[in-house]
Amino acid sequence: MSERLLYLSRNDVKGLGIDPGEAREAVLAAFRDHAAGLNRSLPKSALGLGPGHGFQAMTAASQPSGIAALKWVSMAPVGPNSPVPGINALICVSDYESGAPLAVLDGDEITLIRTAALSAAAAARLAPAAPRTIGFVGCGLQAQAHLAAFNALYPGLKTALAFSRSRSSAEKLAQVARTSGLSAEIASDVDDLLARSDIVISMVPGAPGLKPFLDARRMKATAFASAVDIGRSWIPESLPAFDVLATDSLEQSKAPYDVDGNPVDTVAFGHDLVALAGTPHSTAPAGRSFFCFRGFALADLALAHLVVTRATERGIGISLPR
Repeated sequence: MSERLLYLSRNDVKGLGIDPGEAREAVLAAFRDHAAGLNRSLPKSALGLGPGHGFQAMTAASQPSGIAALKWVSMAPVGPNSPVPGINALICVSDYESGAPLAVLDGDEITLIRTAALSAAAAARLAPAAPRTIGFVGCGLQAQAHLAAFNALYPGLKTALAFSRSRSSAEKLAQVARTSGLSAEIASDVDDLLARSDIVISMVPGAPGLKPFLDARRMKATAFASAVDIGRSWIPESLPAFDVLATDSLEQSKAPYDVDGNPVDTVAFGHDLVALAGTPHSTAPAGRSFFCFRGFALADLALAHLVVTRATERGIGISLPR
């Protein structure tokens, strides 16, 4: 049994400079392994305490990677300009064979990378081949991670549209987009954003009194949307406008979720990334496609493995006694 435990802080994880394309491919490999029966994951366990408030546990184990991982996530409502994060996460990593604890990682940065990697992985299997405009509904740190992930996947992107309840976060995202070589606009009309975007990323946090406001019928006839917000911002009655609806794991989710966290009854998922990782959808790129996910523990495990391996190679982190 190991008597040492590696601790990686948020700055340690950031300092590794994980490439968005590398993260996307790690996620796809984990889903292919899952389809082949080489790893296992439990559905997310969630304790809800109110809108945008609760705790979650996500567990997975991978024989090829040689590790098991648990991510512990807390969520609490925060104001639009709050300096306090609304989501906090830690990841615990153990050896697959012996069960010995190996590492404790700050999960916030890994969650940013893995969530964007999941959206990009789905887009690689569902989205139009050469998107030019990407629209963001919600413009926090997760939007910036998605911007990096989609820039890496689609170097032909030209324009970013930013819509947010916080003007300052929209301006910050627009500036990041311009720095990365895109033109950028702050959108005042969300329907206009939907009508102009080839890719839409919705990241609206849960909050008391939130009402769905994104209408899928306003989107281009050929477009892709990733609902990082589990679907709460989308009008349920509009979701049949999507030709293809997919999630990370059909075992975990059957339909998008409404503002109260309940599955909608207007549509059901027909595909998941477990299958799509190996075989891209044949018709989705020619229509409207929707990817909505609660977060599958295998994606966190894939990124945790990548981070621990890279940190060990570079001697990054703090070795702690158990």
